[in-house]
Amino acid sequence: MADPKQAETPPPQQPGAQPGTLVDPLRAYNFKLDINGVNEGHFTECHGLEVQVNALRYREGGAGAVVRRLAGPVAYGDVTLRYGLTTSRELWNWFMESVNGTPSRKNVSILMTGPDGLTEVFRWNLVDAWPSGWKGAALDALGQMVAIESVTLVFESINRGG
Repeated sequence: MADPKQAETPPPQQPGAQPGTLVDPLRAYNFKLDINGVNEGHFTECHGLEVQVNALRYREGGAGAVVRRLAGPVAYGDVTLRYGLTTSRELWNWFMESVNGTPSRKNVSILMTGPDGLTEVFRWNLVDAWPSGWKGAALDALGQMVAIESVTLVFESINRGG
């Protein structure tokens, strides 16, 4: 039996979690895309980073009032990236491989950077990703907005690094 007078060891504190210190949240606008380790630039928006584990329900014999749940199939969201139109054809050419029926699967990383825009803070790795959709920029002769395109990526699994 443990000595009741022995003091419990407090859990270690996380960096920046010291009493009296303020830790600013990360800015959602600092992120970029790497495809197979090559930086493909900064994007204006990223949607769909999500994972859902579907719960399977079952009842055991004789326990009709209790519903058990097991982890079922995993479902990943489609990731949509919006970016300013440039003269680079890398994403377009990659998408056209999918259109032609031979999607090229690549490992893609979405990097979140710190306030300086350079220091990597988090990384989401999309494994065996390929483009499944593309949307062209809205063109308006009287508009003054930047031309924005979007590409949708599907992938087989995701992990987080950083």
